[in-house]
Order: sequence, then structure tokens, then C-alpha cells
Amino acid sequence: MPVPVSIPIHHLSLSRYRFIAMALPPPLLTWPFLTVPNGAGQLSYPSLEDSVRQRIEVILRTRPGEQLMRPDFGGSLEEFLNQANSLTTRRRIHDRITDALSRWENRIVLDRVEVNEVPAQPSHLRVEIWYRIKRTGTARQLGLTLQLEA
Repeated sequence: MPVPVSIPIHHLSLSRYRFIAMALPPPLLTWPFLTVPNGAGQLSYPSLEDSVRQRIEVILRTRPGEQLMRPDFGGSLEEFLNQANSLTTRRRIHDRITDALSRWENRIVLDRVEVNEVPAQPSHLRVEIWYRIKRTGTARQLGLTLQLEA
């Protein structure tokens, strides 16, 4: 087994540096979203539950191609905004959410996704997502409303 060697970056050629960077495994931790200074001016970070919820929202709102270096990232729910509120559309939204969260948020176990009509508003859908955080086993629910055709 090779012994890791620390080499200052300025001693590496650019092509060798790229090779080393590509060989590194993906990080185990991701940067939490929305760091906000507290009253003392120190940065405070969201809790694990808030970080996961924020990440889910980012995944669902991001269109594939928006993030650099990850052209497939996102759930692209905006794609459904001008479509009819039909059983086919609701099924496609359900499948899109399930696929995107299973692929891009590995800190959760997705328990259930429901996409239902809003009775008083025929152009609206209510999406409910039930998930558990793997590290803590904490069950959470996230709900959002989509307005389809205007």
C-alpha cells in the first residue's frame, strides 16, 4: 500500500494537480446552507434537520443544467407549471420527486411522497414528502403547493 506524501501545491504541475483532485473521494460532509451571523457577529449554521430540509428544497427547485459540474442535478418541478392538473401530471411529479431525492439527498430515507389535488383550487397540487434522517432516525415531513396552469 502506498504511503501518502504531502507535497506543497506550488511543487505540482497543473495537470498533476488535476489528477490528484479527481482521485479524491467525494466529501462525507456537505457545506450547510444559509449561514447567518448571530447577535455576537459569529456565524451560526443550521441544524442537521434544517440543512436537510433546505437541501430538499434546493433539489426540487433546481433545473438540470443550473449547477456547474453537475448537469443532472435537480428535480425541475418548474417544468410542470404550465401543465394540466391530470393524473398523468401528478404521477410524473411523484416520480420526479422520488428520483431526484433518492439520487441527490443521501442523508435521508424517503418514506412516502403524495401528490394530491387541492379541492377548492383545481389548478393547485399539494405535495407531501415524508422522510427520515439516516443519522438520527428523526422522521420529518415537508409540504409544498404547486400552481400548475394559470
